[in-house]
Amino acid sequence: MPSLLEARNVTKIFGGGLFNRTRTVALDNFSMSIGDDKPSITAVVGESGSGKTTLARLMLGVTQPTEGRVLYKGQDLHKLTRLESRAFLSDVQVIFQDPFEVYNPFYQVDHVLTTPIDYMHLARTRDEKWHLIEDALETVGLRPEETLGRYPHQLSGGQRQRVMVARALILKPKIILADEPVSMIDASLRATVLGSLKRLKDEFGISIVYITHDLTTAYQISDNIIVLYRGSVAEAGRVDEVVRNPSHPYTRLLVGSIPVPNPEHPWLAESAPALSDANARRGLSSCSFADRCPAASPKCLQQTPPLYQTEAQRAVACFLYDQAPVLAADQMDSVFHP
Repeated sequence: MPSLLEARNVTKIFGGGLFNRTRTVALDNFSMSIGDDKPSITAVVGESGSGKTTLARLMLGVTQPTEGRVLYKGQDLHKLTRLESRAFLSDVQVIFQDPFEVYNPFYQVDHVLTTPIDYMHLARTRDEKWHLIEDALETVGLRPEETLGRYPHQLSGGQRQRVMVARALILKPKIILADEPVSMIDASLRATVLGSLKRLKDEFGISIVYITHDLTTAYQISDNIIVLYRGSVAEAGRVDEVVRNPSHPYTRLLVGSIPVPNPEHPWLAESAPALSDANARRGLSSCSFADRCPAASPKCLQQTPPLYQTEAQRAVACFLYDQAPVLAADQMDSVFHP
């Protein structure tokens, strides 16, 4: 049975045309699948420029891959019929990074809630429509009487983002792509929004792809984690194992950069690369992290490391583990569901 949504050996390259010879590999041979049998939260983590947002745009069908395919129920996302596209819009929803940009300031916030109901014909009467809206708002911790009838600037950032979570919930999706949903919200409100996302999985059976640069929040709410670096998977596995005991040098760097509220605890800084001129000598067929890796060897500058399955629920793209069996990119999901 095909997965509900799948990226299969997807590569996205920007540039390289007639007027722009510079090629940027935003995502390289990436595969993941999301089924609808067992809901989960999968975090996609990495620094700016690692390919996280490109992945979200590909999974939504906003951008076409240079190589590979994005499939919805086994069908190419860009070859869906009108009826299949309508089903896709119902099954797959998105929550964006900046909630304010989603709103039209001339409309009350009611507009973003009523529009999907009208477009998808989810309510037969006006009373039924407002009943759906009120239920969704209460589910994410908002009071309808304090939210409806107000303009976007009259709500806090956390309220605006929770309205967007409610909007997604109205359509009863099976997957939500959350692209940095709390990065522009005050720290005091992040827990509320994250709690709403976790509740969607636990109570409504919705799988979530949580895209973030924040390893701390990823650890708080996720079941699985994929660490991206320059468009390539560095490490993947169960979030508890990856964060508590990182294997890839880049994941160790991410975990080590998290401040600890203890003045006596050393804050791990990035070590100098073992190869001083690694960046100058690194070619396309090399490890993308070689120029920053303290464990880099000449082999890292000559070959791209495959994914090695180091544990039952862990895959690492690093030659430090070249004694482990190689895992094909399209088999990465096996570390999440052994």
